Amino acid sequence: MRKAREGIAGTRETRKMKNKYKAKKTLFNGRMYDSKKEAQRAAELQLMEKAGVITNLQEQVPFELIPSQYEYYERYGKKGKRLKDGRRCLERSVDYVADFVYMENDKVVVEDAKSPPTRTKEYVIKRKLMLERLGIRVKEV
Repeated sequence: MRKAREGIAGTRETRKMKNKYKAKKTLFNGRMYDSKKEAQRAAELQLMEKAGVITNLQEQVPFELIPSQYEYYERYGKKGKRLKDGRRCLERSVDYVADFVYMENDKVVVEDAKSPPTRTKEYVIKRKLMLERLGIRVKEV
């Protein structure tokens, strides 16, 4: 039965995977961006950096919002993924990856190219954690 279903619908490799929000990946300056909007913003920021309006432009910068949670274990005890230093990970860290980070008028600016469908609950929570934990306001374009 499984083979019959795969034959009709095709396998994951043969089907073209579509983006959840219908964004089209765009190639600009030899780099692949997740959407046309993000690629256009990258072009604008690169021109602004050449003109000297902004400095230190970085792309896809990770910020750790909540660190990983660990538990120390004894030699014989609970099962789970164990690290060599005698602990195991209970919860992975929560990270936010900003599309662009740059300096403007001696201030750090963190930008994210967003459209209304991509403003998910998860994104909003991470944006609020950026402000609460790190004191950084995310600028949406």
